[in-house]
Amino acid sequence: MATPDIIDTLAGIEPGSALDTIRARRLQARENAQKSYLSLFEPIDASDFSLTERAAVAAFVTGLHGESPVATFYREKLAATADGKKLLEVIDAEIARGKTSGPYGSFPAGPLSVENTAGLIYRVSAASKSALGARLVAALEHAHLLVFRPRDAASADMQALLAAGWSNTGIVTFSQLVAFLSFQVRVVSGLRTLAAANA
Repeated sequence: MATPDIIDTLAGIEPGSALDTIRARRLQARENAQKSYLSLFEPIDASDFSLTERAAVAAFVTGLHGESPVATFYREKLAATADGKKLLEVIDAEIARGKTSGPYGSFPAGPLSVENTAGLIYRVSAASKSALGARLVAALEHAHLLVFRPRDAASADMQALLAAGWSNTGIVTFSQLVAFLSFQVRVVSGLRTLAAANA
């Protein structure tokens, strides 16, 4: 059985509705977003980035964006995995520690430097480290960097992931997953705002 379109589901889009018609006008974009979801969350091979790790990162990233149907969906996805319920408590605590606004960071010296903004440099709490393990500690810290301080990302940050046991392939998939989640949160939020305006 085919997985229902995840954005339609999260945005509450009913077949035949005005929003369904709007999304149908951009059929390729709709199909590509669904294919991205399936490749990231229902992959053929999850050996470099386990399904539990994917759900944990997703719950963290969407939680940082605030309460939403998307955050609820990934919290439930994590809770349904092996050890997910225990991990969810830790992830919730880390979301609370990592919540901030952004973007922050520094541009290279030049005209954009006037936009440099200092902000939270997130680190997983000592209390959470043993429950998460080295791979997820590094993943959450890097995910926070990508969400709030993307212009500060540097080779040393990649080295931290490698040192924690991430492969190059896993890091690429991880980066794609974080980018997809940021896109998905914004699209679902926009569609739900449109639906409310049309109601």
